[in-house]
Order: sequence, then C-alpha cells, then structure tokens
Amino acid sequence: MNWINESSLEEFILFGFSDQPRLELPLFVGLLVSYTVTVFGNLAIMLVFQLDSKLHAPMYFFLTNLSLVDLCYITCSVPQMLVNLRSTRKVISYGGCVVQLFMFLALGATECVLLVVMSLDRFVAICRPLHYSVIMHQRFCLQLAAASWLTGFGNSVWMSVVTLQLPRCGQRVIDHFLCEVPAMLKLSCVDTTANEAELLFGSVFFHLVPLTLIFVSYAFIAQAILKIPSAEGRQKAFGTCASHLIVVSLFYGTAIPVYLQPASPHSATPRKLVSLLYGVMAPMLNPIIYTLRNKEMKEAFKRLMARGFSIKT
Repeated sequence: MNWINESSLEEFILFGFSDQPRLELPLFVGLLVSYTVTVFGNLAIMLVFQLDSKLHAPMYFFLTNLSLVDLCYITCSVPQMLVNLRSTRKVISYGGCVVQLFMFLALGATECVLLVVMSLDRFVAICRPLHYSVIMHQRFCLQLAAASWLTGFGNSVWMSVVTLQLPRCGQRVIDHFLCEVPAMLKLSCVDTTANEAELLFGSVFFHLVPLTLIFVSYAFIAQAILKIPSAEGRQKAFGTCASHLIVVSLFYGTAIPVYLQPASPHSATPRKLVSLLYGVMAPMLNPIIYTLRNKEMKEAFKRLMARGFSIKT
C-alpha cells in the first residue's frame, strides 16, 4: 500500500475496509443511496414543520430537532467515506479528523438526550393530558432542546480534548472509516486505561442512563394506556408512541454494541459494520419511520404537495 508511505504527517490514514476491497463498491453505492435518502427525508420533515402550522406542537418541534441532529450526524462522516471508498489515498487531514471526532461525539450524545426528552413529551401527553399545554409550553420546550444540544456538545469538548492530547508517536493509521474515540485510542503509544474508563463512563451515562429513563417513562405510559376504556382510545394513544419506540430501539440497539461491548482482538470488520448501522442506517430510517407511522405527518405532506401543485397550476 504505497499510499500509506506517501501520506503527509498532517494526515491520518483511514484504513476502513481496505482489507476487504470487494466490499468497497457495494458500500459506496449503499452509502450514496442512504445519504441521499437521509438528506431529503430529514430536510422534508424540517420543511413541513416550518410550513404547516398544524404541526407546531412540542412533539414535532422535538422531531425537527432530531432530524437536524441526524442530518448533521451523517454529513460529518459519510461524504468523507464516499471519497475514500473511491480513492487510492484513503486519508483525512488532521483538522478534518478533529472536526469529525468532535461533531460525531457531540451529535451522538445530543441524540441520546433528545430521545429522553421526546419520551418525556409522550409521558406528559398520555399520563397528564389535562396539564399537557401547561407543562409543555413553548419556553420549556426550547429549554429542553437547548439542554440536549448543550449537554451533547459539552460532552464532546471533554472527550475530544482528552483523546486528542494523547501522544501517538507518529502512528497515523486509524483502523476505521472515521475518526472515532475507540479507534483513536488505539493510536496512542502510552497506557490508555484511564481514557478507556472515561469512555466507558461516558457511554454508560449517555446510553444506559437515558435508555433506563425511557423505559421508566414508557412503563408509566403503558399503565396509563391500559386504563383507557375503549380499544380505539388505546390504539390511538399507542400509535403516538410507536414511532418513537422504534427509533429508540434502532438507535440504542446499534449504539450499545459499538460503545459498551469490549473490543474484539480479532477482525475489526464486524465492529465497523455495526458502526455503519449506528451512524448511517438510523439517521436514514428515522424520517421514514415517522412519516409512515404518523398520520398527522402523512397528512401534512399531502397538504404541502397539494399546495405545491396548486401553485404550479
């Protein structure tokens, strides 16, 4: 691999799937399609929220924040992956690696907190329906959204600084397709036990704690739904939560194996594939899930399309 010797000291080499060259073309096509769907899907949700006043409710405000997180999340990694998959020099600049590491950490943690906020919104809507408008007022929703973003970016500042200040002794080959903390720690030429413990603590705090809070909120929601006398009422109440539950299962089901499972001493390829599910498939499927399963979203899209056709005619 001559491109490793020719790379600049100001660059990192993203090894990615270089040991599996037959995977690179199908991965390129799959990533290109996934990225295109993700961009259009999440932009569509944000656009519909802005243009349709009937969606100006807390649930859709938080969904718009989730769409923005997913859009930024996939954009900070996939374009570089697409370039490297079709290039002989699979490199990223030092500055690009720093930005990618920082944004990946920040947006991932923000989504963890935001999913808890969305479960809180569903809890209040179903368990305290008479007090919903009083509790989930505009200012409180803005504060919850801001807290999600600030918590995520605050975590990223801490983890990024701790990771980047480790000495690497000239090592520049990252055995991954992006600059991620576990892969960056492997470049260090000093003992990283303390850093790995900090990563584990951060992973528990931003994955297991939010997931526990979501489970608790849905336990109360389930109790409240079962007390609804009519089957139609129970179905409607559950329908407002189903999309969020699917998104939570998809996000945490792929994130936890990446950050809480011990690194395998054997091939890193399975871990990389799970990272793809976590970093690419979840952002792509979220808008599809919310669009297909949410009646109000589907009706809003229809109204927007009808408005577009009426303008043309």
